[in-house]
This record gives sequence, C-alpha cells and structure tokens, in this order.
Amino acid sequence: MKYRLLGAAAAIALAGFGPVAAQSGQQPLQFVDIFSLEMAANPQISPNGDRVVYQRRSNDIMTDQTASALWIVDYDGSDHLPLVTGPGNYSSPVWAPDSERLAFVASENEKTQLRVVWPDRGVTAKLATLPSGASNISWSPNGEWLAFTAFVRGPGPQVDIGMPTPPPGADWAESALVDETVRYEFDGVGELPDGGQQIFVISAEGGTPRQLTELAGGSPSAPVWAPNGQELFYSYGGDAETNFDFSESDIYAVSLDGADPRQITDYPGAESSPSISPDGETLAYLGFENRQASQQNTHLFLLELDGGEPRELLPDLDRGIGAAEWDSSGNGLWITYDDRGRSLLSYVGTNGNLQAVTDDLGGLVFGRPYTSGAFSISDNGRFAASIGTANDLANVGVGNRRGNVSVITDLNDDILGQRALARVEEITWTSSAPDGREIQGWIAYPPDFDEDQDYPLILEIHGGPHTAYGPHFSGEVQLYAAAGYVVLYTNPRGSTSYGEDFANLIDKAYPGEDVDDLLSGVDAVVERGFIDSDRLFVTGGSGGGVLTAELIGNDTRFAAAAVAKPVINWTSFILAADIGPTVMPYWFGVTPWEAPEVYWERSPLSHVGDVETPTLVIVGAEDRRTPVFEAEQYYNALQIRGVESRLVRIPGAYHGIADSRPSRLLQKAGHILAWFDAHDPANADN
Repeated sequence: MKYRLLGAAAAIALAGFGPVAAQSGQQPLQFVDIFSLEMAANPQISPNGDRVVYQRRSNDIMTDQTASALWIVDYDGSDHLPLVTGPGNYSSPVWAPDSERLAFVASENEKTQLRVVWPDRGVTAKLATLPSGASNISWSPNGEWLAFTAFVRGPGPQVDIGMPTPPPGADWAESALVDETVRYEFDGVGELPDGGQQIFVISAEGGTPRQLTELAGGSPSAPVWAPNGQELFYSYGGDAETNFDFSESDIYAVSLDGADPRQITDYPGAESSPSISPDGETLAYLGFENRQASQQNTHLFLLELDGGEPRELLPDLDRGIGAAEWDSSGNGLWITYDDRGRSLLSYVGTNGNLQAVTDDLGGLVFGRPYTSGAFSISDNGRFAASIGTANDLANVGVGNRRGNVSVITDLNDDILGQRALARVEEITWTSSAPDGREIQGWIAYPPDFDEDQDYPLILEIHGGPHTAYGPHFSGEVQLYAAAGYVVLYTNPRGSTSYGEDFANLIDKAYPGEDVDDLLSGVDAVVERGFIDSDRLFVTGGSGGGVLTAELIGNDTRFAAAAVAKPVINWTSFILAADIGPTVMPYWFGVTPWEAPEVYWERSPLSHVGDVETPTLVIVGAEDRRTPVFEAEQYYNALQIRGVESRLVRIPGAYHGIADSRPSRLLQKAGHILAWFDAHDPANADN
C-alpha cells in the first residue's frame, strides 16, 4: 500500500500527537515554525574591525527554499541593516583590504554574477557573469584583483561508434554517458559533468576572468594570496592519479603571469588549507601522514618558504584542527577544533602557547545538533564568528583574543522567544563494552517535563560515523521533544572531538562496540526513573541508520525504529556509492572479493533474520551517498520476513534530506513521529 503525506503539520494533527501547551503558557516548537528560523552564516569582519557582513539564511514558506541575503552590523551591534537583498541568493561576502568594498556572489534568474558593493555609498557593480558560478573569493593585498575558483568543462572520453549524423529537425535520444573512472556521480549533484574546478583572477574593475590553472580533475582549495600579490597558494588532491583520494594532497603556488604552478609540499598524506604569514616567509598548513586509518586528526604545521622541514605547532593537541589563519601581527594563528562536542575558536602563538577564546561556535545546521562554526579576523585583533546555543541557531558574535565575546544579533527572538523549547542537559556514562569507555551524550527534555511522570524515549544516532553531536540547536530534536519525547543523542566511539584513539576504535570494525555504547546510554537514562522502558524508540541517519539497523538486529527492547538513509550491505555500498571506492581502503583495507565474509559480517543485512522491531525505512529518492537500493534491500528483507515495515522515499532529495528544503526536514521528522506514535504501547487501545 502507498501512502501520501497530507503535509507535515496535517499529519501531526491527524496522528494525535500535536504539541501540548507548556506550563509556562508558551507553546512548544511547531512544525510550521521551521519556516521562520534564520541563521547568521559566514560572518565577515572588515579589515579595520568596525563592521561585520554576514549571510542571513532564512526559510521561505512559499518557495520551500532556504534563501540567503547579506546584512551588515557595526561591531558594537548598532546599525543592523540589510545590505544586499532581493529575489535571488547572495553569498560569499569578502571585504576588500580598504574596508570600503565587498565582493559577493549573486544568483538571480538562473544566472550567477560576481559583484562588488560599496556599503557607505549604496552602489553595486557587476564584475562578471559566470556561467559555472564562483566560490572561494579572495582579494589581492592591493585590492586590485580578485581570485576565485570555478568549474571548467572538459572534453571527457571521446568514443567513435560510427553513429550517423541526425537529419535536420530529427529528435534523437540523448547520447550515452561515458565514464572511465570511478568518479562519475556525486551526492547533491547527481551525474558529474566532465571537467573540474580551476583558479581564476579578475580585475576589481571588471573585465574577463583569466584562468590560471589547468588541473586535471580533483579540486583546488581556496586560493590564498601571497603578501606581495604575485602568487596564489592552494592545495590540490583528489585527482585520477590518486584514485580521487583527498587523503593525498599537496600545496602549490601559481603566479599571475601564467607560469606553471610550482609545488611547495610533497609529503606522504594530506597537506591542505595553506595560510601565508604577513611577512610572506612562513607557510602554515593543515595535514597528516596518511596511515590508512579511517579517521586521522589534521595537525598544524609551519614551513619556512626559503627551505627547511615543517614544524608541528601543537604536537600534544589530540584534536583535529578544522581551520587556521594567521593573525595580522604574524605572531600566531587563529584556529578551530572540536572538543567533546563543542566547537572552539582559539589562538596559538608561534611558540605553541594555546589560548581558548570561545567554545560556542556552532548553529549552522537546521536539522540535527552537529558541530559547526565559521569565523573571520580583522587587522586589529578582532574577530567575528557564528555563535550558537542549544536553544538557538547561529548569531553573529564578536570579540578579541582576550575573549570578551558579545553576541550582537538575535535573529530568532521573534519565534523562538515565544516558544517553550526543550532543555538540553549533558550526560556521561560508562559503556558496557569490555573497555568500559566513558561516553558522552545529551538529553533533551519535553518543554513541560515533570520528573514524576513516565515518558517515551527516542535514541537519536548521528551519522558519519566520524562526526560529532553537541549542545547545539536541532530542529529535529526540538520537534521530537515538543511531541512529548525525551530525546537522547550521543557521541559513541568513532565520534570525533575525543581524540584520534577514540575515533579509531571503530577502524576496520564498524559497526562494532558502538552498539554497546548506545545501549548502555539508554540504560543510563532509564535508570533515572522517568522513562517508561516499554516505550523506547530509536532512529538515526546515514551512519546512524547503520547503527539503528545494527541495534534492532541485536536487541529487541525498542518498540519501533526508523532507519534513515542507511548502509545495509557493505559490498554494494563500496561498489556503487559515490565515495565507496575511495573509502574502501580506509574502512576495510581489503576488497569485497578478497574477503566477502568480512563485508557480510559487518553488514546489518546479515542480522535482518533476527529483527522483530516494527521498522520505518526512509531515504532520499536521489541519494548517491547511501544509494536508494541500500534502503530498499533492508525494506524488502523485512517484508519477506513479515516484519511490520514501511518504506518512505523523499522525491528529489539527495543524502541530506533535512538540509535540502525545509519541508523535507518536516517530512522526515513527521514520518518518524507518525511511525513511533502508531507503535507506542501507550496508544495500543486507541
């Protein structure tokens, strides 16, 4: 039987689990509220530190899209004004060195343009129309040039099969798609056109962009100007020679005169994210020596450009560094890294002294509570950053090396200020796995929570598996809590932000004892006395879908499960997913035909014969990361066995179901809540 959703809000009302008024008199978060949420993304502080421009991302209920406008605000929070708005999307703002101009990308009427705006003069100029768009924009030090990356189509494989020429006016079928590498599709894009990203420069006064690189596949990083303005540094990897493996990359420099790029680094592993010291003498970069482990921390290195060996700046920091940028003084760098589910902005001197500035970066994900964050720095030691909390998405925060962080916007007060939200509390427990590791998680309580009552529990499991949840806003978690559920979300072994050893406890063994971490977490919450142990539910997406399927194949305590966009059969995933051939040596170290038993033993499909739990299977209909047939294999196996099950496919959605359009977040959460409500023992007599 097929079902059609009437609409997320309608489904919730019909199912009988609409939000209940909180004791405070305020309503919990409503489904329709998702369309009112906003976030401050990509905050860019001016070089003189006086103002911040950011992308104000908002959900449009009429178009069901997330739109982006540019807003500007003074460092002290005054003069908060729209800068660039309209019917299109406006992104990638970058200040010129003079703090008087901003370059940005405008997408309107299916056209993409590179533009410059003078905020104080109210003047905007088009520099170029770019058929393939633009990203990674940066100004030259003298403000006369802009560099950016853009896609350039390549010829692709040419095969002469003797086809005749169509007669004039003939309507023939499209030509066959021909590929000769493993990189022919990508999630979020679909079929990949032949070609790759290249680096361009254009005069700040406009004209024709000039292509500087001729890279064969792969993608260059954001180009970084040398202080003399004559070279651009970038990292490059993921080409056909390395089988599109981004764990092997090097840093290069290309000059404006069109000469061949020169290679700067050539070490085993990944060297990426170059940053040049203000005096032009020292290269900072992130990297690691490739050990073929499924997860490796990125470390910070300094390399003198006139020769010598790289020096690791923070050898004792067992956390992966996400970004590093030189301070204008040249005495240190600003860096980001995750620690125990929180995202930090810190400052490290060239002597290795590390100083945390804030641990509140985040709020850049509408759906689930993943770590995130963005920042920029000025020439006078100030910064702007995305600051989030468990009860709000990102706002603009500003501060300096001493901290002194001030949040200068409040984008969601009009809606979240009127809602009773879930309270989020940290919890730790000892895993039931033999090693007895400490595991961290968070409990989200229903807004009207009363510890003397019994509640149903949802265990929500993150994907990756090498990612992390934290005390960050989550539209999905808030909606589950608003429907009356206590929600437990956790960072089991394999999660990042706890060190390389913890992340690699699942190396060549996933899924494994992370199941013990999760089940013992459920036990720890049940022991608190306010959970009805007959009303336990579990869900997770991607890697969380893997673990959800693994849990119900090994344990029968859950009343119902929702397996979202899972990998069910590791052999079919490795051989057909967009990144399958690339991750195979890191996650397995052996091919499926060399060790089929290893792949089968780690596949949740091998346990489907033991599943008794009523199971919803949900997937984006265009998913290329965990392809649709993974979900279909599991659903069909459940159907063959007679296990109560339902398959939900979201039309047009790739892997990031909840990230692509606001209504898809609601469809995902709505279907999960409807399934759990239908299988809640408390509703058995209804």
